[in-house]
Amino acid sequence: MDASPLKVVVIGAGFGGLEVAHRLARANVEILVIDQRNHHLFQPLLYQVATAALATSEIAWPIRHLLRRDRHTRTLLGTVTAIDKLAKTVTLADGATFPFDVLIVATGARHAYFGHDEWEPHAPGLKTLEDATTIRRRLLTAFERAERESDPARQAALLTFVIVGAGPTGVELAGTIAELAHNTLPSDFRNFDSRRARVLLVEAGPRVLANFRPELSEYSRRALEKLGVEVVTGRAVSRVDAEGVTLGEEHIPAATVIWAAGVQASPAALWLDVPADRAGRVKVEPDLTVPGAPDIFVIGDTAMVMSNGAPVPGVAPAAKQQGRHVAQTILARLKGDRAPRPFHYRHQGSLATIGRRAAVVDFGRIRLTGGIAWWTWGLAHIFFLIGVRNRLAVALNWLWIHSSGSRSARLITQRETPASTQEPVDKRA
Repeated sequence: MDASPLKVVVIGAGFGGLEVAHRLARANVEILVIDQRNHHLFQPLLYQVATAALATSEIAWPIRHLLRRDRHTRTLLGTVTAIDKLAKTVTLADGATFPFDVLIVATGARHAYFGHDEWEPHAPGLKTLEDATTIRRRLLTAFERAERESDPARQAALLTFVIVGAGPTGVELAGTIAELAHNTLPSDFRNFDSRRARVLLVEAGPRVLANFRPELSEYSRRALEKLGVEVVTGRAVSRVDAEGVTLGEEHIPAATVIWAAGVQASPAALWLDVPADRAGRVKVEPDLTVPGAPDIFVIGDTAMVMSNGAPVPGVAPAAKQQGRHVAQTILARLKGDRAPRPFHYRHQGSLATIGRRAAVVDFGRIRLTGGIAWWTWGLAHIFFLIGVRNRLAVALNWLWIHSSGSRSARLITQRETPASTQEPVDKRA
């Protein structure tokens, strides 16, 4: 007679969580996947929703649909608020508790404001579909308000867009917003020329794309400036409010500020009562387990683990590799092998796009820039999308934008709420 199925609970249906669930689908386990949203999100393309290039449905898929063929997998919509390591239970916001034999925590991260959470209403980050549609609404609303504005100073502020943080997300946002203003919108408005829009990319460090090689970073800066982006490096933001941003003592009036400068992990370390790094990531063992709790794994943006002498980056390929590693570890345990299996990260390259005709790609010995890098970036992202329909839809959208510059998803779908009356963002997983 077969042993009772192992109860596996997965918190978070991102890249890592889904990878675990799919790879355990045929094992002698019962899987429960819990997520506070009903969809899996392809975060690398979130900025394209924020800048009116793609629709939300093209980069997000219902979790239940993705797991519909895994008959031993159950999906729940819920917000985790506590984990009891000793009792081996997970508690949701409504008080419901669920037991586990093995727990995988893959709850991701949110943007961090370095102790200035009061800046968030004025400078939204970009981690969820709600974030993307908020930014899209603010971008498009700024242009609409500029059409009605007669005061030149106020109109200039409405046409000033500041992106804080020059990592891949910041670079991609800045380049795309510049193209939106300079190429897509000029014929849409009568009271102003959208090409007068000012796009600033602000970075406290010495260069953009700091994790790329210096020559690729320098190429990216030149490409951004060619698009009309003002790149400001070596200057940190000291204040963000409803009127704009302040760099040191210089105040820049801007109606739209976007935060792309840092991330903060979910409260998983607090739930588990274990050490965390400054970003809130759980300091896991080399095999991705929680210290003192070998049946609890933490993966993805929620985990801080070293591999090959360096911290594993918070990127989608790393999360998928960690999910695969955890699934293999669980399968080995089902066969009686409980020996620790250290995780080894295999870096698959770094990619960032700069507008619709340029990108940078670093595969180690192979480095690409310009048009060929853009095509490589596009093919890589299309490959990781889920489903033939989405791949075709995104590819056709990109080809249309590449050839015409037109973006069809320029929809203001929600009324803007004044920053002073916005409700606080729920940062729980």
